[in-house]
Amino acid sequence: MEKLPEFIANHLFLSMLFIAILSMLLWNLFGSAMTGIQQIPAAEVTRLMNHEKGLVLDVRSVDEYASGHILNAINIPDKAITQEQKKLQKHKQLPVITYCNSGTVSTRSARTLKMQGFEKVYCLSGGLRAWQVANLPITKDKK
Repeated sequence: MEKLPEFIANHLFLSMLFIAILSMLLWNLFGSAMTGIQQIPAAEVTRLMNHEKGLVLDVRSVDEYASGHILNAINIPDKAITQEQKKLQKHKQLPVITYCNSGTVSTRSARTLKMQGFEKVYCLSGGLRAWQVANLPITKDKK
């Protein structure tokens, strides 16, 4: 322990890199708890959809949505969430589950909804990929 300051001084780059990686790891582990957005698995999404009439919100682009999405999902791209909030106001008391391809963009959208006053906001852990891995159905828009 006595040589720790000397090690840090001699290896400043490695020490900073260690702190940065440790910070990212802690944010990854505890970030959802700090933001109030709960990451839920695909099975829990189906339960919320079927038993609590949860709204599924696809935050991917219109083209991605058209190529395949969760049944009855509403498409509002992430960048348009604040402009399109009137569409969502009637669902404010229901659980809202956001998803994207991998789960990263949808977390940001879920935070935006939380700031707009939505109380029950969830994020599909792993996004649409996790939904497909769980062998749950997706549907495509007819052209």
